[in-house]
Amino acid sequence: MSLLSKSWLSCRQSGVLAHISSLPSETGIGNLGKGARDFIDFLAEAGFSYWQVCPVGPTGYGDSPYQSFSAFAGNPYFLDLRELVEHGLLLQGELDSLSRLPSDRVDYGRLYQEYWSVLAKAFNRFDPASFHLESSLSYQAFVDANEYWLDDYATFMALKRRFQFKPWVDWPETFCLPDTNLGALLSQKDFQEKSRHAFYQYLFFCQWHRLKSYANERGIEIVGDVPIYVALDSADAWKNRHVFRIDSKGRQKFVAGVPPDYFSETGQLWGNPLYDWELLAKNGYDWWVRRIKASFELFDVLRFDHFRGFENYWVVPADAPDASMGLWENGPGLDFFEAVEKSVPQAKFIAEDLGYINREVFELREQVGYPGMKVMQFGYGHDDNNVNLPHFFAQNQVVYTGTHDNDTTQGWLEGLAGESRQLVYDYFGLTGYPDAEQIVVAALASVARLVITPVQDLLNLPSQSRMNTPGATTGNWQWRLNGEQFNRLVEEVAPKFKVFHQRFHRMGDTSQRDFSAPPLKVLKESVCSEKLSGAAM
Repeated sequence: MSLLSKSWLSCRQSGVLAHISSLPSETGIGNLGKGARDFIDFLAEAGFSYWQVCPVGPTGYGDSPYQSFSAFAGNPYFLDLRELVEHGLLLQGELDSLSRLPSDRVDYGRLYQEYWSVLAKAFNRFDPASFHLESSLSYQAFVDANEYWLDDYATFMALKRRFQFKPWVDWPETFCLPDTNLGALLSQKDFQEKSRHAFYQYLFFCQWHRLKSYANERGIEIVGDVPIYVALDSADAWKNRHVFRIDSKGRQKFVAGVPPDYFSETGQLWGNPLYDWELLAKNGYDWWVRRIKASFELFDVLRFDHFRGFENYWVVPADAPDASMGLWENGPGLDFFEAVEKSVPQAKFIAEDLGYINREVFELREQVGYPGMKVMQFGYGHDDNNVNLPHFFAQNQVVYTGTHDNDTTQGWLEGLAGESRQLVYDYFGLTGYPDAEQIVVAALASVARLVITPVQDLLNLPSQSRMNTPGATTGNWQWRLNGEQFNRLVEEVAPKFKVFHQRFHRMGDTSQRDFSAPPLKVLKESVCSEKLSGAAM
């Protein structure tokens, strides 16, 4: 029996996957300012209902949003610095060095060198007693409301600077142990650094909440991503040692990963700390519940990354050379989701149930009622029973042409060869030199209630525009929309997809005869009608 009385996917809609970092801006990386608002305007004009982003936490070495310094904090790189100029915290000329950064990719090395010194100038001009962003909480009200995670995170970041940004497991033991009275050990410079990072979080959350309101007012809901694991070098693992299977000094006997799969013949050795699920169960999964509640302050819908890990997860010896040398252990299962449902009832979740899942994982997803995922690119050559082919889709599913880990669909098509190429071409009726749009249209035509398309696929962009290649150590997370591409979205893609959405009833007009619901009648989804009327206001 499902925990949810009814799937939240009650009507046919669609969305776009585009991370904040990929948006146009004049400061070297996408941010929460004009570029994000313009993107929301495009989504609304084209008839989309959802905008999906990758995790928005602060990133470290490798720049992956899935390896963050905090499961609660926001990434200061995403701040709209133009607003700080308007409020007198920065001078226009102080942004010049950032405006010279590339506009078609994120150069994280140069961004790191330039960005933090600019942002520090804003903090030096900041007066917490008198300053607050328009229509936002005061700084002190924000600090008080978020003290349960903010103090640990700000202290963690201050100590990282003090110890030359080494991982906390390499700090002096006094600062490494979680029960140390750190207040007596912090210097005046440390406290200043704590305040700086708290200020950055205040700016991020104020700007984010304003952007979310802007999106919601235009009928756009934001889908966020909750990675199942946190980074070892994070405030979460440092201060909540008891939650994870690590000892007091941060040593691990086993780490997280996945076995050999579509993306890698040796599996993926993530190295993240594993959870002590037995202990978490005893306290009602308190840390996880707080994490999810905090995430819903930012997002309308949450995607559980690596959903199968809640049923059973891959455990790899910490000293193993790759992830092939692992074994399965049982996760918390239904008990976890019952605790979540009790704390955040009627919340909207998506289960990322990709890969080679077993019957137990399938049954867990059915029990909780969350829509699972299908990926068009996985239809042939990825699994034994081709469950990713459109004729096997169900209504309560979210269909993607590809994810942030896939090649662009155009690149995928161009890279097909031999039998796989023939199967794909025959199935979708492709000839000559097809483009990604034909696969997107097939997804939109499917029975699945929600279709989400990476923004690269809306533009038929090739492999050079890929966001991430699992297993690759360089070149990931850098791709950005340039000005010409964004103009194409507005001028060409928006009117075209508005027609597609109308054709496939993904703009609120979802009348359909449902013979499974007594009495027999033509059902009109009131939720869809309300959403449509709200978007038109």
